[in-house]
Parts: sequence; structure tokens; C-alpha cells
Amino acid sequence: MATKMRKLPSAVLLLLLVANLGWAWALIPSSPAGLSARRYDSIFSFGDSYAETGNNPVVFAANSVFNLVTRPPYGSTFFGRPTGRNSDGRLIIDFIAQRLGLPLVPPSLAHNGSFRQGANFAVGGATALDAAFFHDGSDPGNKFPLNTSLGVQLQWFEALKPSLCRTTQECEAFFGRSLFFVGEFGVNDYHFSFPTKSLQEITAFVPEVIRAISMAIERLIKHGATSFVVPGTIPSGCTPHILSSFAKDDPAEYNSTTGCLEDYNKLGMHHNLLLQEALEKLRGRHPDAMIVYADLFGPIIDMVESPRKYGFEDVLTNCCGGPGALICGDQGAHVCEKPAARLFWDVAHLTEAAYRYIADGWLGSIDSPATARESRYQLVR
Repeated sequence: MATKMRKLPSAVLLLLLVANLGWAWALIPSSPAGLSARRYDSIFSFGDSYAETGNNPVVFAANSVFNLVTRPPYGSTFFGRPTGRNSDGRLIIDFIAQRLGLPLVPPSLAHNGSFRQGANFAVGGATALDAAFFHDGSDPGNKFPLNTSLGVQLQWFEALKPSLCRTTQECEAFFGRSLFFVGEFGVNDYHFSFPTKSLQEITAFVPEVIRAISMAIERLIKHGATSFVVPGTIPSGCTPHILSSFAKDDPAEYNSTTGCLEDYNKLGMHHNLLLQEALEKLRGRHPDAMIVYADLFGPIIDMVESPRKYGFEDVLTNCCGGPGALICGDQGAHVCEKPAARLFWDVAHLTEAAYRYIADGWLGSIDSPATARESRYQLVR
């Protein structure tokens, strides 16, 4: 018997070893050059429109303005139809699920099947801070943001939990084999505030946003979660929406290299710096947890600075939209001929092509969390 075993190929021996140990492994490409072993059985995601996979149609059923993502041409590049995603195709979370050998993460509010392999609680327009923070009575007719904050999404998760596991030991085993995405959060907290608050006032409550994200991670750890990906925020000053809505007469307001609005990007850098500091503290308190900072700001700036490297022909205007007040999804809105050659799909969200590049970078950090780098686009204290 020993002689036969020595003749088996090493790959077969490895598979036999894995089977005997009872591990559930998936082989995924960590880079174009090779494969890396991962052990995640499910993905649970919290966030806003950068992560949402279809809760929007449920939350905004009565609001046609926020339900534009349910109309063509959203989803056209990959799905051939709208899926509730704020893009022409897949998002970062979709690419990562596929590379991990898992199904696309189903929206928790719009899925009637099993959530044993994960659930997505993200909703477009979601904030880190509770909705009450933004409703001070000064604008009683404004209902946004809705009550879909990070805290509310955590309540949805906790309501779903009994269907996934019962005992503490069972939950620790189940969630210990799950990958948790906490974010992106922050961009809506700031964007909802831009019309009524100064950048100085908004900068003052960034620590509260970071605190909400940190507390969410602590809360999930108590449920048994051990593996986290925590995205930073975007460079808002590069988005077509901010560039058009807050255009400046003074050229000095714009970055001479990117053409983006400097002060709005500095707000994002401040957020990301505080977030990275908070995550480092969490790692110190929970040394057994994997807590990866996922850079969203840096890759977008890199695409703006070096568009040809990514095959982009246009990086500061949106692919889908129209003249005047027409936005993507409106009747009469146009779509560019090559979405894959654009960074922005609509006025705030990226194309599938851009999300693919970002997902590649995040996968590298998930594979090798010890060597994951912090963003080089951050303010220095």
C-alpha cells in the first residue's frame, strides 16, 4: 500500500489530504500568474450603491427617481438587463465572489432562496450614521437619506442569523468561514451634507462616521466573524456629479494633474486616514481577526492619472446620461459606444471595467493580508 501511495502524483496526495481534514477549499486565481487557496464558504456584505446587488428596487419601490437602476441600460454589459446594480455590469463584490468560487451575493431584501452562501445587505444611498443625524428639521420635505444606515443593515443581519446558525459554537464555526465586507460607507454621509454644510463642518463629523464603522466590526466579531474587508471611500472630487454640481471658477481649486476638485478629495483622504488608524487599533484588540483595508480611493486616482494603462479613453465624464437634467435610466439618455473605455458609468458610479481592476487589487490584499498596503493617497498628519 505504501508503494502505491508513493506513486501517486503530488496533486492527488494534496487532494486526499484536504478531503481527510474535511476542509472546504476553493482554488482561485490571486493574480494572472497563479492560484491561491481560500477557505470562504460565504460572503456577507454591508454598504451602499458601490456594493448593492439588488435591494434598491425593494427599498425605493415608491420612488421612481431612485429606482432608475431598475431600468435599461443598467446591467447591460454583463447581465443584459437591470439587476439593481449601479453599473453597466458587475461590481467589485461580484468579481470577488466569482474568484472565490461562490455565487453572486444575493440581496437580502429581494431574494427568496437560501442565504447559506451569503447575503448582501447593501442599499444605494446608505449612510454610516443613522438617518436621524441628517434630519435636523431644517428641510422637512427631504426624506433622504432613508433609514438604511449601517446600523439598520446590522439589524437585518441579526434578524437573518437564526436561519443560519443557532448556538454560539455553531455561529462561530459558520461565520468563521465567511468573508465580511463592511463598506463602502461614508460617501453618502458626506454627499448628502454637501448642499447644506461647509466642508469644514463635514470634516468635523468624519470621526463619527469612522466610529460607526469600527463599532459595526466589533459587533460582527461578537457574532463570530473573523475575516473582514473594509473599503475606504472614493475621491468624490473626481466624480462627474461633484465636478458639475460644485464647479469652481478658480483653476486653483482643481488638481493640475487629474482635473479633480482638490478639497472634496482631501475630505476623502482624511476619511481614509482615520479609517486606517481605526482598523489598526481593531487589529490590536482582535489579533485573531483578519481585518483588511481595501483601497478604493487610490485605484480610482490612478485610473484618472494614467487612463491608457487601463484602456480608458475618458475618465471624468459619464458613459450613460444625457444633456441637461437627463440622467442614466431616463428616457432619452444616451450611452457611450464603449463602456469598457470609460471610468464612470453614470454620474457617481463606475463601469464594470473599472470595478474589475479594483477587485483584482482587493483580491491580492485578501490573499496576503499581512502584506496589504495602505493607500498612498492620504493626508499626512
